[in-house]
Amino acid sequence: METRAHNLRSDTPLNTSLRRAAILHWSYLNPIAQLEMKISIAKPNLSNPRVRRWASYLWREAILKSRGPIAPAFTKPEPAKWSDARVTAAWLGHSTVLLNFFGVKILTDPVLFARIGIRVPFLFTLGPKRLTAPALTVKELPKIDIILLSHAHFDHIDWRTLSQFDSSVNVITAPCTRDLLRWTRLRGVTELKWNEHTAIDTPSEITKVTAIPVKHWGARKRHDDYRGYNGYLIERNNRRILFAGDTAMTDSFAELRRNGAIDLAIMSIGAYNPWIRSHCTPEQAIEMANDAGARFIMPVHHQTFRLGFEPLREPIERFEVALGKTPDRIALREIGETFVLPL
Repeated sequence: METRAHNLRSDTPLNTSLRRAAILHWSYLNPIAQLEMKISIAKPNLSNPRVRRWASYLWREAILKSRGPIAPAFTKPEPAKWSDARVTAAWLGHSTVLLNFFGVKILTDPVLFARIGIRVPFLFTLGPKRLTAPALTVKELPKIDIILLSHAHFDHIDWRTLSQFDSSVNVITAPCTRDLLRWTRLRGVTELKWNEHTAIDTPSEITKVTAIPVKHWGARKRHDDYRGYNGYLIERNNRRILFAGDTAMTDSFAELRRNGAIDLAIMSIGAYNPWIRSHCTPEQAIEMANDAGARFIMPVHHQTFRLGFEPLREPIERFEVALGKTPDRIALREIGETFVLPL
C-alpha cells in the first residue's frame, strides 16, 4: 500500500470513571478546532445547566431505559449475490455501510453489536443500546478489504466490532487514532490528515482514498481532543463515492466538485437536536451533497441509537420531504436496504 500519510501515534490510558466517560461522550464535549482549515466549533461545557440536562436526559433514555427488545432490521442484504462488476452498497445501521466497489469490499465505521460505549472485557458494554439490530452480523460479512474510520467517538470506533477482523484488512483512519486499535489484530493502519490520500493495491486497479475536511470533533474521552476527524472520498474505475462521516454544515464539500461529480454521497442526517454544532440536519446534508455534485444520496446515522432529541423517524421523513421533487436520488431509506449504482 502506497501512502503519503503521516503515521502518528498516541498512547493515552483510559483513566476516567465509566459513567462519567459515557456522559461526557454522549454530551459531545471537547470538540477540537483545526485552524488551518478555518473550521471551528463552539465548545459545550458541563457547567452549563442546559448541557447537563441534555446529557442526563440522553443518559437515561439511551442506557437506563433501554431494557426493551431491539427491533429487527427492515431487510437483510445478500452480499454473496452482488456483482463485482458493479457498485453496490447496503446500509447495515448507524454509519456502517458495506460497499462492493467493483470487487473491493469496503466497510465504513463498523458498529455491529448491541451496545456501544465503554467495554468491560468479557463482561459487558456500558453505553447506549441499539434501537434497531444491524442488518448483518460480523460473521455474515464478506471478506473485507478496507475499513474506513471517520473519528474516535464510541459510535464510530467500536472495539468489540473491530476486534473481529484480522491483519489482512487495510484500515484508513483519522490522525491520532491509531493507538485505539492496538488491542485489535488490525495492523495495516494508515492515518490520513485532511487532503492526504493513500492508494491501495486492489484487484485490477488501485483504490484511492482521500481524507476530506468536515466540521465535527474527535475526542473519545474528556481530555483527548487532539484526535482528528475525517470524511473520505473513495475513487476507483472513474467512479467516486463520498463517505462524509459526521459533520455539521460546512462549505468544504464544494471543493470536491472541481475534480468531477460524486456518484454516491453517504451522509449523516441524525443527532442534530441539540448537537447542531457538530451534526447537520437532513436538509443541510442534502445541501452539502449537492455542493459536492452528488448524483445519489444515502442517508445514514439515524434509526439506530438515541443520540439526540429528535423523534426516531423525523430525520428520514424530513430527508424525503426535502428531496420530494427528485426522490430518485435517494439511494435507500431503511436499515438493510441495498443500492446498486446505475452505470
